[in-house]
Amino acid sequence: MSAYTQVSSNKLKTWLIMLGFGFFITFLVYVFTTAIGFRGPSALSFSGIALIIAGIMNLVTYYNSDKMVMAISGAKQIQKKDNPTLFRTVENLTIAAGLPLPKIYIIEDTAPNAFATGRDTKHASIAFTTGILDKLSKLELEGVAAHELSHVGNLDTRLMTVVSILVGTVALLADWFFRIQWYGGRDRDDNNSSSAIFLVIGIIMAILAPIIATLIQLAISRKREYLADASGALLTRNPDSLADALLKISKDQEPLEAANRATAHLYIVNPLKGERAKAAFSNLFNTHPPIEERVKALRAMQ
Repeated sequence: MSAYTQVSSNKLKTWLIMLGFGFFITFLVYVFTTAIGFRGPSALSFSGIALIIAGIMNLVTYYNSDKMVMAISGAKQIQKKDNPTLFRTVENLTIAAGLPLPKIYIIEDTAPNAFATGRDTKHASIAFTTGILDKLSKLELEGVAAHELSHVGNLDTRLMTVVSILVGTVALLADWFFRIQWYGGRDRDDNNSSSAIFLVIGIIMAILAPIIATLIQLAISRKREYLADASGALLTRNPDSLADALLKISKDQEPLEAANRATAHLYIVNPLKGERAKAAFSNLFNTHPPIEERVKALRAMQ
């Protein structure tokens, strides 16, 4: 499979998942509002108010997510004089990709890793650990930088921010539903079998919805990693260097202290070492595709 084919394939699969996410949230709102006793226009207006409140809360997060992530990660912005080699590498790649130069950050941590964030190409940031700067060769570091710039160019950073907001909205809706039930909710006719059925479905969905939403988020995250690998290989014309970098980063057993479960999906390789689950279904809960599969795809690119 060529790099161009893989980019197109991953884009299609990702947007199909996003479409499914939209239908899922719509169905969830309908079930919850019906389960608490609303019908017709009242159900639509009440669910609309709940979504607006959640949207306002998440809008603040959307516009400040990059600053929040960098602060949580302990990243410090640098200028060209601080690391000329890294700056030139990123500059050259942004020129080749036709992108604005993102802000460049360094995380003081000896574990090798990197990530990109930002709501669009004009508000993007890329962070590298000191470990990745010390342990990778120039070509390998170029491959990593191209991967992260591809996240920016493909608007993965925006997409994952939107997905995180959707996941947060689902969690808020589930919490809202349980609180309404706890405080009595709307008067219902308990003899109405339809109402009882929707109540049971609502309780089940309130339990399962956050888990399902998280699985969708992780699935999209894995697809975007494949896409960034393919796009990065197109940018450098050197898929082997990125493959070598992925292997080197994944084989390094030092955990990244600056990372946590909330930010792990951002990194080029899962920074939470030693947490690989053994069950067959555990891949559903992984933030990243298996390194072996990513490397195999890169090696196969022509």
